[in-house]
This record gives sequence, C-alpha cells and structure tokens, in this order.
Amino acid sequence: MDKSVQLLVVLLAILPGTLPFPASGAKPSLRFVALGDWGGLPIAPFHTAREMLTAREIGKVVSMMGADFILGLGDNFYYTGVEDEFDKRFQNTFELIFHADSLKDVPWYLIAGNHDHNGNVSAQIAYTNVSKRWNFPDYYYDLKFTIPSTNVSVGVLMIDTVTLCGNSDDFQSQQPEKPLNQEVATRQLDWLRKKMAESQDDYLLVAGHYPVWSVAEHGPTHCLVKHLRPMLKKYNATAYLCGHDHNLQYLQDDSGIGYVVSGAGNFMEHSLKHKDKVPEGFLRFYYAQGTSMGGFAYVEINPDEMAITYIQAGGKSLFHTTLPRRQHFH
Repeated sequence: MDKSVQLLVVLLAILPGTLPFPASGAKPSLRFVALGDWGGLPIAPFHTAREMLTAREIGKVVSMMGADFILGLGDNFYYTGVEDEFDKRFQNTFELIFHADSLKDVPWYLIAGNHDHNGNVSAQIAYTNVSKRWNFPDYYYDLKFTIPSTNVSVGVLMIDTVTLCGNSDDFQSQQPEKPLNQEVATRQLDWLRKKMAESQDDYLLVAGHYPVWSVAEHGPTHCLVKHLRPMLKKYNATAYLCGHDHNLQYLQDDSGIGYVVSGAGNFMEHSLKHKDKVPEGFLRFYYAQGTSMGGFAYVEINPDEMAITYIQAGGKSLFHTTLPRRQHFH
C-alpha cells in the first residue's frame, strides 16, 4: 500500500466520523500551521488549558502530516507582550508549551498583534537571536518557499496591521482608529504594494493580525477593507491569514480570495456581532463552540491547489476547502 494511503487510513481510523485530511504525500507539497492569539496569560502558570491542548494537537498533526513551518499570527503574549528578550514568558508561554518532539525543528514565523504592541515588540524581534525556532526578523517582512521537488513558488508577506492601522483597545471601540505614526504606516503600505506588484509566485499569501473580514466581535477592520483588500484583489492574492477574533472562520470574497481567521489558540469567543457588516455569501465556515478547547488551520499547498483544513484541539477536522493556483499575474 502506498505510504500516503496508509497514513490516511491510519488517520481516518483515529478520527472517526470526521472530515478526512488531505492525503499527505500524494503530491509534493508545502505544509504549515496557521495559529493566532495563542499567547497564554500574564499570571502563573502563564498558559491556558486551551493553549496547552491546541499545542498538543498541533504536535500530533505535525507528527502525522508534517509541517515546514508555523505562522504565528499575533497576540503572542497576553496582555501586554514582553519586556525584553530574556522575559520568562518566552519559556513559559512558548518554548515549554509547544514542546512535542515533532515541533522541535519546525521554524515559527511571527508577527505582532495588538497585545504584543502593548509591550516591547523589538524584544520579540530580538528573541530571534535567542531561540532556534523563533523567526521574527522585523515588524514586516517577506518569505519565499518552493514546493519540494518542483519549481512552484509560494510567497508570504508578513505584515504588521497594528502599525498599519493603529492599536485597538479590546474594551473600548475595538476598531483601530488611526496609525500611531502615519509615515511608518505609509512606508509599510508602499512596501506591501511593491512586493505584491512584483510577485510572480504561483501562490501569494498575506498574513497579518487584524482580519479584513470577520463576522465576530471585532468585525471587519475598516482600515484593511479600505487599504489592503483592493491590493489583494488587484494583485490576485491567493489568501489572507489572520487572528484577532478568538474563533475559527473561513470567508471567500467575490473574486475568489480566501480569508482564513485562526484566532482560537488560547481563548474561544462566540460572537456574530458583525455578521451584517460582511457581504452576504462571504462566510463559508464559522466555529466558536464555548466548550471547545481551541483549534487552528492546517494548510497544504501542492502544485495544483492550496488546501485548508480547520482542526479542533480534540483532533476533529471541522472544515476543509481548497483554493486554486494563481492563473495569471497583473
């Protein structure tokens, strides 16, 4: 029996009555986990039960399916980030939690969320030189991957939505009002526009903390709908990945761009507060069960398509969808 078929049979036996994962290994592929809002708590033991169980499930999935990297989509440390690169939170909320053998050599690529900006983001950037897994070279940066054994490329643009749009106070308006520094915001926007315009990648992903579209507590981010969405459409992006709202959502707009909300790494909040602010038909999947112990998105990109599977911390596959390879470039 083919190895990939064997793996799938084993997996389906473990996950009775659930949606199957994509058959791993059937084609060469690039695989990663997208996880937002996983950042524990500022009091001992500095993690939550949801974070622990989500980390454990990521370890199991990566052990079975493999992963080339993990995208950390912000709010890495609740509620006020870290003080310096030697802050004990790095150990107690990150290193000691995501400790499965299968994760020991898997690199993380990170961006900052609003709670990280309440602390010292430059300390998180500096931690890149301390940890072999932690990669956070700058506030925003680009990544380039090639699907193994092919010349098919995947571009990932990691952006800082807080410097772009401003910080949001979860207990006030919840909508970022304006950037702290307009010049810095404009510079990032110009960089993003240039990178997207130049991209000849077969798949082009953008990852930030705030959502463009969300039906939940924070809703669509007005600043991103205004500034980012037109670029995603113009430059034919494959998908936008984010966190911020503490649940799992998949939305797809009228131009076929996928919007992956994966903010269930530490808390789970059920809210449909902004359902009427999202165009009809965009929302394809929503999960925020209060008793759930968290979850994440698992992405597998092969030469033909990008498959996205949402996985609950208990091991259940909740939703599966695919997006096509980019057919043309502007």
